[in-house]
Amino acid sequence: MNAAATAGAKDQAQRTIAGAGDRLIELSRRIHDHPELAFEEERAASWCAEALDGAGFAVETGVCGLPTAFAASAGDGPLVVAVCAEYDALPGVGHACGHNVIASAAVGAGLALARLADDLGITVRVLGTPAEEGGGGKILMLEGGAFDGVNAALMVHPAPVELDRMPCLSVSHFDVRYTGKEAHASAYPERGVNAADAVTIAQVAIGLLRQQSAAHEQVHGIVTYGGAAPNIIPGLAEAKFYVRAETLEAMKSWEPKVLRCFEAGALATGTELEVSLQGPRYSEFLTDEEMAAVYRANAQAIGRVFTAGTEDAMTASTDMGNVSLAIPSIHPMLGIDSLPAVNHQAGFAAAAVSPAADRAVLDGALAMARTVIDLAGDEAQRRRLGDRAYRHA
Repeated sequence: MNAAATAGAKDQAQRTIAGAGDRLIELSRRIHDHPELAFEEERAASWCAEALDGAGFAVETGVCGLPTAFAASAGDGPLVVAVCAEYDALPGVGHACGHNVIASAAVGAGLALARLADDLGITVRVLGTPAEEGGGGKILMLEGGAFDGVNAALMVHPAPVELDRMPCLSVSHFDVRYTGKEAHASAYPERGVNAADAVTIAQVAIGLLRQQSAAHEQVHGIVTYGGAAPNIIPGLAEAKFYVRAETLEAMKSWEPKVLRCFEAGALATGTELEVSLQGPRYSEFLTDEEMAAVYRANAQAIGRVFTAGTEDAMTASTDMGNVSLAIPSIHPMLGIDSLPAVNHQAGFAAAAVSPAADRAVLDGALAMARTVIDLAGDEAQRRRLGDRAYRHA
């Protein structure tokens, strides 16, 4: 594709997104107003799928056995590009990670690219991916075949600052359960086995373990149940913990150390311990540097300003990391002027429906569409990405 054709395609993408702008912003705000937790995103998934179906996409819902996942496809070109939509919320603080912006921007990019698919020689696949905040929807979809044939994958994510990537850690999500024995806390305490004490001992052990942790090795958790009344020795205690490390490889040595802390709680109190993995492990993120450079240039061309370095970025985890190890991928961050509020705070949820967030929906959609246009029009990139089509085992 020559320079004039590329410029024309980008102009067409801009017109498509501008024409759909009010609907995209309304979609973002509607998702924000109806937060749904992991694997419960029935309305958000339906709204996104309906918007794409109405634009001529072939839409399949409930893919990979996940009721709130969908795959929408347009075009039949040999270069297959996946745009990922997230739409799950957080308990208590709703869309404090701004997944409403992610979902609507993905729909917008899909609408723009569908109009250009034949000229670009691409297939655009918008994937509705549930349960990023815990549950690993993308990993389940990767393993279930939803990403089969994809040559490149991308998404955008709101943040306090603009970045062409999100530094990511691997993470394991654990449910922890101690079972002891209830007793009257005053009259017959010797007849009880205190499950809440087991959690306390595990937390103390984890606190001490942190002295020997390497860079990026983290543990954080909450107690979800610690007893029914002060005068009843708790016979049951439950908690949720996240264990993070720099890579999945580093996790192999760090995770067992944390698990031994849970075992210490059970050993010291005589309780029974159950530890279960809540979904698949998330990996580190492998940014495709060539795609990231193309995205950054296009984002700057439409007025996005990158003022922060990677050292200023949040370090979190995402199931998009597992996609990145299998398929060339990018995960840029869209600044929405939220500071001093940051992700997972109530103030960030408010910022996710601000004028800056509305702009981010449209800019994110356009930056992704322009990036795909450049990749599709570059024969070297087509060859490079064409050799990387994913097939699940």
